[in-house]
Amino acid sequence: MSNIPSKKLSWAYLTIGGIMETVWAVSMKFSEGFTHIPYTIVTVAFILISLVFLSKGMDGGIPVGTAYAVWVGIGAVGAVIAGIVLLGDPVNVVQVLFIMLIIAGIVGLELTSGKKDESSTEK
Repeated sequence: MSNIPSKKLSWAYLTIGGIMETVWAVSMKFSEGFTHIPYTIVTVAFILISLVFLSKGMDGGIPVGTAYAVWVGIGAVGAVIAGIVLLGDPVNVVQVLFIMLIIAGIVGLELTSGKKDESSTEK
């Protein structure tokens, strides 16, 4: 049995990594410039956890550029939502539209990952 995760499992790892990125971003805010030690420890721990899941996602064959873009996108969307819900960050319609564009990009990358460009010719 191979240690290489399936594509579905790789995408699950990548999604978990993106969510963990959101957790460390929020905990970094609560660390108050890394002066609040418990939140600083949580931040560092979740940075490492997030990176492990990013790596595991790439192990299953998700291209590095796609994996990184999706990981950052999930983290960015999650951080914006967490900022609004937990921290009372302001939000407007235009920001929501751009967040939706990021989500569309994440979905588009997932749907097209690993597909060959049919218009290209092989040499």
